[in-house]
Amino acid sequence: MALLCGEAMKIAKSRNLSAPVPLHSAFYARDPRAVGRDLLGKVLVRRQQRTRMTARIVEVEAYLGIGDPASHSFSGRTARNFVLFGPPGFSYVYFIYGNHYLFNVSCRPDGEAGGVLFRALEPISGIEQMAEERDIAIDESTDLRKLTSGPGRLAEAFGITRERDNEKDLTSPKSDLFITDDGFHPRCIEATPRIGITKAAERPLRYIIAGNRFVSKG
Repeated sequence: MALLCGEAMKIAKSRNLSAPVPLHSAFYARDPRAVGRDLLGKVLVRRQQRTRMTARIVEVEAYLGIGDPASHSFSGRTARNFVLFGPPGFSYVYFIYGNHYLFNVSCRPDGEAGGVLFRALEPISGIEQMAEERDIAIDESTDLRKLTSGPGRLAEAFGITRERDNEKDLTSPKSDLFITDDGFHPRCIEATPRIGITKAAERPLRYIIAGNRFVSKG
């Protein structure tokens, strides 16, 4: 386990999300470990009709591609995992355990496999819509954790499915699903072993915003 702390937390003078701009493809065209750490603190945005849901990324896991036994791309390109082989910045969504969708983004230059799994978010706006998508009631602020703490929960809260979102360009201004930077930078990032897997689980490729209450248990 490693704790990476930088300077005091910096927040841009304007954290205006009224006209968010997607991260550029160059952001994702890097090693998944670097992308994963740098995604912490960024904001996931879903445009849905006249509403918009936003949430801060607080937990991710990096998957390194063909050299990583835990990666879906470990055995090579298939009809299921082709998104992970590029271009960078595209969504890879898959169904697991018969009831959960998991949301990932492709990394590395086009043709090289790699990705980052989103594990937990901190809701910012569109909370009522998220609760409706999850079909749960939010009575107190302490209940917010139920919305997006965990990879299956966050996908459901944002209405993410394979049919709707797989192979979606997260770098396109026209996309209804993307990631933006509002100037927030976490003060401390913690690296831990990945969880919920059996192969190469010991690798410290899970990154969290240290102390954030929306991080999933593990």
